[in-house]
Amino acid sequence: MLLVYTHKITPRLKYAFKQVFTRILGIPVDFTTTIEDFIAHDSLKMSYTRQPLSNEIFVRSHDILYEQGLSDVEISVQDWEETKCFFFNGDKSAIPFDIFSATFYLLSRYEEYLPHVKDQYGRFTAQESLAYKHDFLHQPVVDIWAYKFKKVFQENYPDFQFPERQYTIKPIIDVPSAYNFKLKGIMRTFGGTVKDLFSFNFKKLYYRYMVLFGLKRDTYDTFKYIINKQKHSQFKFLFFFLIGDYSTYDKGIDAQKKKFITLIKQVADYCQVGLKASYFALEDISILKKEKGRMEAILNTSLSASRHSFSKLNLPESYRNLVELEIFEDYTMGYVNHPGFRAGTCTPFFFYDLDYEIQTPLKICSYHLLDYSLLKFQSLLDKKKALNEIIYQVEKVHGEFVPVFHNYTFSEVDRWKGYKDLFNIILESAHEN
Repeated sequence: MLLVYTHKITPRLKYAFKQVFTRILGIPVDFTTTIEDFIAHDSLKMSYTRQPLSNEIFVRSHDILYEQGLSDVEISVQDWEETKCFFFNGDKSAIPFDIFSATFYLLSRYEEYLPHVKDQYGRFTAQESLAYKHDFLHQPVVDIWAYKFKKVFQENYPDFQFPERQYTIKPIIDVPSAYNFKLKGIMRTFGGTVKDLFSFNFKKLYYRYMVLFGLKRDTYDTFKYIINKQKHSQFKFLFFFLIGDYSTYDKGIDAQKKKFITLIKQVADYCQVGLKASYFALEDISILKKEKGRMEAILNTSLSASRHSFSKLNLPESYRNLVELEIFEDYTMGYVNHPGFRAGTCTPFFFYDLDYEIQTPLKICSYHLLDYSLLKFQSLLDKKKALNEIIYQVEKVHGEFVPVFHNYTFSEVDRWKGYKDLFNIILESAHEN
């Protein structure tokens, strides 16, 4: 066990240290403000304060882990070998940056509480982030920093056996609508038909009725293909089905339809299933509670994971609602248009509520790549290159890669051509390790 001496033990300090040492490096950590206990400890130890006690491993502390609430934090991002960091702490320190304060800043999403420009859906965008502005969005910097600090300990404690973690994947299948044409009801089918006619889209009109008459497969109905992939993978896929009411933003299948319910149950036989919360559930906890109840009734078990429509988050309210409803995993954290690490990590972490200054039980599993973000690359070769680059970054720190694909991504229709190959690259990356 690692013992950390500090002049004051705070919730922020415990949160940051446990993420770096316990969840990333696999080392239990404890804290003390008593010098005698620190001296008596005969295993890994370090001090985190303003001045070193003697010749121990020492990291000069920044004030942010001892503060409460938000303050005007001055940040200067600097190069650090192959990566970047901030909160420079001088020469006396074992490492040149206070990685614990920097970790807290990124994981707590401190910057998302500060004034920023939102997009048309009210989302925090990549362009507003520190990582994008300083060109480290493509790296899981928190994990990289942790492994850099691990080297310091290995040099000082050469006989200590550090646990090794393995690279893993967690493929997410987002299902905003299980079918393109099927199970849409008479009015929506009629509306779609009229739209096809007036836009002279006779190809779509033809395909629509071929599907409805059972002569062709619905383009969104890729579930057999995905389940077959699941059967050959040791890593469980996680499906998120939208079962909210029809609205301007959410145009899914009626959750009362028996065939849709049967589909969800069939998928749940092979994969994990969570709730894709509707757009309006984000603002209204009563709607979220209703949708949670629907999904639990279908699955006949308690709901463990959720993901919001449009990858929209309103911090801290969105996460507080999940905590209140006892949903303990969320997969919304990420950027729609940019591959990368929104929270600077490829290791799940807990939501820290900056208003109440507590670590909550909600585990945030940030995603690192959404299928849409690869559309900006014209060729399949460029898409593969971008995908392999982000996989490489996660593999280097033995993290968990979380990509988000949609059910219609596997249709191979139009812009989704080649996406099956991309998904296979992800699956193969896990089997190579």
